[in-house]
Amino acid sequence: MTTIQRKWYKVSAKDAVLGRLSTKAATILMGKNKPDYTPHEDKGDFLIITDAEKVKVTGNKAEQKTYFRPSKYPGGSKTIEYARIMEKDPRHIIEHAVRGMLPKNRLADKRMNRLKVYTGSEHPNAAQNPIDLEI
Repeated sequence: MTTIQRKWYKVSAKDAVLGRLSTKAATILMGKNKPDYTPHEDKGDFLIITDAEKVKVTGNKAEQKTYFRPSKYPGGSKTIEYARIMEKDPRHIIEHAVRGMLPKNRLADKRMNRLKVYTGSEHPNAAQNPIDLEI
């Protein structure tokens, strides 16, 4: 049994399109960028995303996009607008998009634990010496 060498990567979400950023993030978290990728093994890397409040969406999504949240009561579902979530917690938008790009299996939660999303350009993971990536 071999040990998995996990690297740390850093991406800035400044002026990045949400969909393109989330697909790149899901690729790194799954380990598809490695030559020994297998779908049933968790060989992905860590990913730090900074400047979450500066991510962009195309078209009219900033005004029209809504997020659905069930209330567990009949007919009590809630919808929240994109702009309102950006004001409250912009990290949630990126985390939600990346989770949607990952396969729906037992490894999804483990992969999401390796995703670190921060508002602003500073992050507490400088000791891991992350490699900068461009989107």
